[in-house]
Amino acid sequence: MLNNLSSTYTLSSLTISNETFALCSVVSLLLGLVISFTFCFRQRKSKGFILSLMILPIMVQVVIMMVNGNVGTGVAVMGAFSLVRFRSIPGNAMDICGIFLSMAVGLATGTDKLVLASVFTAIVCIVVFIFNFVPIGRSSSVKELHVTIPESLDYNEIFDDIFEKYTSHSELISTKTTGMGSLYKLTYEITLKDVKDEKKMIDEIRCRNGNLEINCAKKATPTDQL
Repeated sequence: MLNNLSSTYTLSSLTISNETFALCSVVSLLLGLVISFTFCFRQRKSKGFILSLMILPIMVQVVIMMVNGNVGTGVAVMGAFSLVRFRSIPGNAMDICGIFLSMAVGLATGTDKLVLASVFTAIVCIVVFIFNFVPIGRSSSVKELHVTIPESLDYNEIFDDIFEKYTSHSELISTKTTGMGSLYKLTYEITLKDVKDEKKMIDEIRCRNGNLEINCAKKATPTDQL
């Protein structure tokens, strides 16, 4: 078998030298590492997701090199890819962008467009870094409020006047009984008009719910994994 090794490989109608394949593979791994670091910076991601972003470019690169110039093989590979499913919970928009970027880099390196892949990766990663440091879309005024009330109170409109005074938006998102049905636990999603008035709002709610438990915290965001 070793006698069959040569300095070039013929993949479809494209002849690739060992040096070209090695250079493309190294660039794919380096760009994958940059993409993985960029899209996982300040994010809680699984080890598998980090590794996936890093090795996706070189895997796509090899596939593209194998099917380049052969329409029949390309159609067969597309059919095989269509059978693949992500068997995990859905990721957020940034995760999807990271996966598509890794695949795009693999497509570029697979067609020997290393400069294009490097410039494209640099531009996207710079934009992502800037976005991570700019407080766009982050609001400390959006809260999740948990209030416990006795069963004798009607929870439908009990706090409406307080919310109208201190919030720009309020919505009851869940109701749960506790204490053998003697208490209700209400969960609201609220947007405060002024975060400095949070204590005043809680004090007024305490007076109305008989000083039972109240919890006001930042709205929880689920950790996305792929």
